[in-house]
Amino acid sequence: MSQTLTPRIALRLSSRSSSTASARWIESPCRNFCAFHASSPLCAPRTLRSFSKFPPLWKKAGKANKSHAKTDSSPPVGQAGEPTPTDDIYDMAELEASILKAIEKLTHDLGQLRSGGRLNPDIVENLKVQLGTAGQGKETLRLGDIAQVVPRGRVLNIICGDDAHIKPVTTAIAASPHSLTPLAPEQNNPLTIQVPLPPPTGDTRRDAIEAAKKAAEKADAMVQRARQEHNKLVRKYEVNRDVRPDDVQKSKKRMEEVVKKGHDEVKRITDGAKKVLESQ
Repeated sequence: MSQTLTPRIALRLSSRSSSTASARWIESPCRNFCAFHASSPLCAPRTLRSFSKFPPLWKKAGKANKSHAKTDSSPPVGQAGEPTPTDDIYDMAELEASILKAIEKLTHDLGQLRSGGRLNPDIVENLKVQLGTAGQGKETLRLGDIAQVVPRGRVLNIICGDDAHIKPVTTAIAASPHSLTPLAPEQNNPLTIQVPLPPPTGDTRRDAIEAAKKAAEKADAMVQRARQEHNKLVRKYEVNRDVRPDDVQKSKKRMEEVVKKGHDEVKRITDGAKKVLESQ
């Protein structure tokens, strides 16, 4: 009995040892394989290669990137400084403005001239009218402020706003130096004063042309006064030696060119007005 059990126990022990060894033999390659995968990946990561031998370009610091730029090569621009004497002698703005005023006044004066039986309504509107009495106090107003002037052909209709203004307005028109004779208001239009324009004559044309010449002379005188003012400024800097002689000569040449253009414009406007006055 004992002899029979001994081989069986030995057989069991031998079978256990063999299974354990086989399990160890099978398990060890798995562990080695897992360790191999953990230590060495299957695919190595790619590395980016640069084919340019120059360094990368940096974006220029502009308006959008100025806040991110480290330095700003352009210094900040402050307010402009005061004009120098050289700037003053080359600046013709004031001279040109004075010449422009002279031309505007000439155009206005020529527009007020009357010839050929025509009369500018502004002339009548600018007449002075005295309202009130000596006891109540007199008041001088512009005719255009109390009445409306409506030209219709060779007749001017003066439409008053009040019956009390009819007589003062009629007196002011009759006393004007334009040879106007106002008519009494009609019954159907009690507030309207009709002023017929006198027919054209040679005297009226000559007077208008003479007035145009005087207006042109006034405009030329204004241009000359503007030139004198600018020339005084240049002369002051020249005496004080604040500017170079070359700049003085150049500025004077430019001044004369501006003045000549002003005189030419005055002559052109006056000649055109004379032709219109002579043809009417």
